[in-house]
Amino acid sequence: MRRQRLSFDESRIASIEDLRRLAQKRLPKVVFDYVDGGADGEVTMRANQSAFQSIAFRPRTGIGVSNCDLRTSVLNHKLSFPVILAPIGHSCVIYPRGELAAVRAAGAANTIYILPTLSGEAIEDISKWSTGPVWYQLSLWGGREAAEAAIERANRAGLSGLVVTIDSFVGGNRERDIRNGAGKLAAGNFVSRIPYLPQFIVRPRWLVNYLRNGGMPKWPNIVVPTNASGRSSEMRYVGLAWQDVVWIREAWKRPMIIKGVLTANDARRAIDAGADALVVSNHGGRQLDCVPSSLKALSEVVDAVGTETQILMDGGIRRGSDIAKAVCVGARAVLCGRAFAYGLAAGGETGVALVLSILRNELERTLKLLGCESVEALDPSYVS
Repeated sequence: MRRQRLSFDESRIASIEDLRRLAQKRLPKVVFDYVDGGADGEVTMRANQSAFQSIAFRPRTGIGVSNCDLRTSVLNHKLSFPVILAPIGHSCVIYPRGELAAVRAAGAANTIYILPTLSGEAIEDISKWSTGPVWYQLSLWGGREAAEAAIERANRAGLSGLVVTIDSFVGGNRERDIRNGAGKLAAGNFVSRIPYLPQFIVRPRWLVNYLRNGGMPKWPNIVVPTNASGRSSEMRYVGLAWQDVVWIREAWKRPMIIKGVLTANDARRAIDAGADALVVSNHGGRQLDCVPSSLKALSEVVDAVGTETQILMDGGIRRGSDIAKAVCVGARAVLCGRAFAYGLAAGGETGVALVLSILRNELERTLKLLGCESVEALDPSYVS
């Protein structure tokens, strides 16, 4: 897979917001709103970002820091800096072979890529293309038997972590998707639907790439078992509950990460269920609206179980300073979702690499201005 040439001036991209605006110009509205939108009134989605703005730094001035060590480790993986690429379903609709673009960019940056269940690329192919650690995100599309088959494939392919998404028993009420008819993203070739044609016509680059890539993917990681007559069951979504974590833990012997924890009680429950790490997450504000921001929930979880397990978080990460604040509050690392999706839409693998470079450079500059020599040295004394 060759890295495609950028059709924009990389030197003029100063922030993740610049890439968001570019993504909006390049994606059809139905696809951009799927990436950019949240549930109901999008209160939680906005709160995820504003929570970072409410925290102030307490720099230690007059300290000359010429080199900052951004390295950290997550579940024995040594990362170049504390950012992991979150699982983004339908990445291949955002950009052709988007999952391959993301895993290559993550490997080049020495960090982890999390492959979503709703991926246009097979687990085995992602493993083959990876140069760094890969985790698999599990949801119960196709039911338990399909999930068990995916777990076994992920195990055979050498994926090193299983991310169990616990906050999506039913889908969130994403009003932008409803208005746009984006439910068709998950079933059938929605590009052929007449109401979408005007927005596809004004995004010819996306449309050509979409058609060249074969149209709607087949979701190769969801293998629905056949019945006695040899017919496959319908590819249905089954909500994942705590009782499912029991058989998942038994089926997966490598590190298991529970994603979607927002309270101390659920953090304790996840640890008791055998989680090796937690992701404090409200699904980017895409599930239940009006829950706490991930950063606010992080404080509660850290206070409750911070010394017992590694804690990650996602939601609202747009700047390197956001990463520093999350680490100060108690996160081991952060998951980057929408930000990397904007880069993917803007320029494929090179766009994702640019996102990681922007966040890394901003984090390094933040540490220097804080008078802090390493990510490992960040603690609550640096924020208020």
